[in-house]
Amino acid sequence: MYLIASLLVNALALYVTDFLFVGIGFDSWQALSVSAIVLGILNSFIRPVVQILALPISILTFGIFALVVNAVMLLLASLIVPGFHIAGFWSAFWGAIVLSIISTFLSSISKPNHATN
Repeated sequence: MYLIASLLVNALALYVTDFLFVGIGFDSWQALSVSAIVLGILNSFIRPVVQILALPISILTFGIFALVVNAVMLLLASLIVPGFHIAGFWSAFWGAIVLSIISTFLSSISKPNHATN
């Protein structure tokens, strides 16, 4: 169930990011759905490896380079999925920042509250 909720949150965050940025676009809702799946896979398997390899640069830049890694993952997803278009690196960079903010917000409001009485 968590996987489906996570994919829905990613798809909604991608849709909002597409709405906010001219340089990011989808040809159809199918491309949006596949992009959410591919981005989830990339963030689960490829991104941790890239972050470990980029750790020295991230330390030198006080973590700012992690934003570049996020942008590269978004660009990579656009190269893999037909119908998902990003105009360039800066569109991916700012889009990744907005995508992270929206995704974090949506994830926080979609989690059930497990308060004990």
